[in-house]
Amino acid sequence: MSKEKITMTEGLADIMPPEYQELVATATYGKEDRGWKDIGSSKELIEQHSLCAGCPESIAFRYILASLPNPEDTIFVGSTGCTSLVFPHVAVQNIHSLFGNQNAIASGLKRALARRYPDKVKDVVVLAGDGATVDIGLDMTMQSWFRQEKFTTICFDNELYANTGGQESGLMQKGFVAKMAPSGKNFDKVRLPEIAREAGCHYIAMLTVSKPGRVEKALKNAIMVAREIGPTYLQLYTPCILEIGKQSMEGLDEMKESEEIGGRFVMKEYISDQAQELIDTLAAEEKARKKAAKAAKTKKTVSA
Repeated sequence: MSKEKITMTEGLADIMPPEYQELVATATYGKEDRGWKDIGSSKELIEQHSLCAGCPESIAFRYILASLPNPEDTIFVGSTGCTSLVFPHVAVQNIHSLFGNQNAIASGLKRALARRYPDKVKDVVVLAGDGATVDIGLDMTMQSWFRQEKFTTICFDNELYANTGGQESGLMQKGFVAKMAPSGKNFDKVRLPEIAREAGCHYIAMLTVSKPGRVEKALKNAIMVAREIGPTYLQLYTPCILEIGKQSMEGLDEMKESEEIGGRFVMKEYISDQAQELIDTLAAEEKARKKAAKAAKTKKTVSA
């Protein structure tokens, strides 16, 4: 990892906007152990956004952006929805696809990048809402899994169509009444994590974004497994507080309640045997690296 992608040309540095100069100075690009704890000190982790005050999606975006292992060589593929309002604010390459075809776009992109940069790691991450992932785009989502495309799909599960008035989605709870679903949904929430497993995903996690450490670990696992083995899927509960009648400060409480024992978003993981072997290997390598770094630091301190 490096900051080469955002470094300014020396002759133009004095005329670059102060926001960009601060980005170069504070970016976590090049930091080997970047993670959610960098939020608040780095420009590329969303200084500002155009989502509603207190929106859990803005929390999720920050954790995801902070946890990318290779941000300067990562390309997001987004879809129409609340998420598309945030992409212009982040210092990560991104593509805005049509509503529902994000996994098809990501498939072609990942293959093209592999041909264009055969000796370089290029991560592709799809990020879309439940409407684009489960309803309009379900066929293209599943077909990418069937083909074993090597990228990560992230679904921001609002449990309804959040930015078009509150229509029901496949991930809405049975019986839930929304502004544009006044009679209540008449079928159960689609079990997409189970579908993802049957469709061939090697790492799957369903969780809320109330605990940043969990989000960071799940995202890094998903991206590393997708690099080496095959498709991965994350389903993150990011409730639309406006549509479910909550105040701006109640999003975190809503997520915590939904992940309590017996709740519908108690964290669940599925890891294939291949993926588990890779995750264990990477964990052992990280532990050895940190141990060596600690030993070197101790030696340096004693010598001084």
